[in-house]
Amino acid sequence: MKLMVVGGGGREHAIIKKLRENPDVTEIFALPGNGGIAADAVCVPIAATDVDAIADFAAKESVDYAVVAPDDPLVLGCVDRLEALGIPCFGPRANAAIIEGSKIFSKNLMKKYGIPTASYETFDDMDAALAYLDGAPIPTVIKADGLALGKGVIIAASREEAKAAVREMMADKKFGKSGERIVIEEFLEGPEVSVLSFTDGNTVIPMVSSMDHKRAGDNDTGLNTGGMGTVAPNPYYTKAVAAECMEKIFLPTIRAMRAEGRTFKGCLYFGLMITKDGPKVIEYNCRFGDPETQVVLPLLESDLLTVMRAVTDGTLADCPVRFSDKNACCVVMASEGYPVSYEKGYEIDIPADVLPGVYVAGAALKDGKLVTSGGRVLGAAAVADTLEGAVADAYAMVGKIKFGNAYYRHDIGARALRAGKED
Repeated sequence: MKLMVVGGGGREHAIIKKLRENPDVTEIFALPGNGGIAADAVCVPIAATDVDAIADFAAKESVDYAVVAPDDPLVLGCVDRLEALGIPCFGPRANAAIIEGSKIFSKNLMKKYGIPTASYETFDDMDAALAYLDGAPIPTVIKADGLALGKGVIIAASREEAKAAVREMMADKKFGKSGERIVIEEFLEGPEVSVLSFTDGNTVIPMVSSMDHKRAGDNDTGLNTGGMGTVAPNPYYTKAVAAECMEKIFLPTIRAMRAEGRTFKGCLYFGLMITKDGPKVIEYNCRFGDPETQVVLPLLESDLLTVMRAVTDGTLADCPVRFSDKNACCVVMASEGYPVSYEKGYEIDIPADVLPGVYVAGAALKDGKLVTSGGRVLGAAAVADTLEGAVADAYAMVGKIKFGNAYYRHDIGARALRAGKED
């Protein structure tokens, strides 16, 4: 089979490595891929947002199956275009991808169908939003309605900070059109849990839970990033919490989307907060999370392509999906200065013995050598019987990987390990 994976980051590298395990796969194209992915797929320099060029390429190459991984092309209707050409896809159509493409849509969906989430108000007028903040509880959360590379959420600790965030989004256009409408919502407290799930619109099968580390610095300090590391499973996601999520969040969400005529097929990501009042939805993503994918897929024992095709065909209920009961840890190695400004072009040295667990995100090939080309450069992921073992092994990998300007957090997994000891 000829496969095509749209995207070019660490998440896509993890998906590609897992798809390669299927013996029927003869070739994988990555659009656009990156310098590290080039070792595992044929990289084609077509942007993930260039839906027309993606469709033309898929038709020309007679691609048998496509995986559309990032949010932008999903919201832009990449799956719709490919399906119109007769190419089966993993990923939701545009009318279902709106669950991530518009936070206002997703908040209103949860309100309509009684899915637990933070209380909120929506605004398309800046003066009205600023006036509302005069009496809103603080801290509060300001969210741009549309896609903003995972950075359109501000947790404001003061009224002044909240108003500054509103002005940045609505007046200064920090996130372009994505910030023309905003959500101001209640600040929730509790452990955060990420749960990716396979769903064909009827059946939903949660994957192993995970814990992301968003802040740039140790001890959760510094700016928010796309993710500095992950562990799986998340110790706060107990069997009781999982059962409650299935009953009150997962199945109701799938049914709500179906009732709205927006059947969701693909990977639906639930960003959850385990509050004193039970689990609540912080956000939905319409695709695999990054870097959660880098710890979840290594624990998948079933064949990924088989599961994806069952999602596409609507036969997920009949497809066995098994995960290992082991633990995984991924430590992201970034360029010093990320997520603000950083130098690029440093040569990357990845020893052969750690290569299988390395997922490359921001790297390019220059004169045959792999060099840094982005903020998050790569993730080093390890699987072990215990979380302690997975964390130790991931950091041992990091110690072997060399590139100039390298930066990483030293405490990935520390919070999860403390939680385990509290139990």
